[in-house]
Amino acid sequence: MNIKLKKFNIETKFNDVVKLTDDIKAFVESTGVKEGQCIIFNPHTTAGLTITSFWDPNGFEDIQNEVCRLIPTRIDFKHQHDTPTDAAGHVKSTLIGVDLPLIIHDGKLLLGSSQGIYFLEFDGPRKRSFYVQVMGE
Repeated sequence: MNIKLKKFNIETKFNDVVKLTDDIKAFVESTGVKEGQCIIFNPHTTAGLTITSFWDPNGFEDIQNEVCRLIPTRIDFKHQHDTPTDAAGHVKSTLIGVDLPLIIHDGKLLLGSSQGIYFLEFDGPRKRSFYVQVMGE
């Protein structure tokens, strides 16, 4: 079994959506793994990871708008360690999730033809990181 881990660094804006697809695909292909798994992990409590369509950039705005509509920044969160935005970000991150498991087949990520991998910032601006681990043969 071949196992590779790489840390990526990005900079985000407030409520940003950052495309990760190309960097992750390139890393997967560089490992030489033909069949296996790829796990993407975000170690931040006010950000998430998702897979969505890349065809219409307005879709990214819709995602952030709906997440903010469902979990608005407000001052009545019971936990207020930092700011109301921080508290809302914790809830958003919990619901969206911080990891994505993907299949590697024939040396490539198995993604649908319109799917892309994205980092969702629920706070920011921030210097962020995420990790990609590839395992397989």
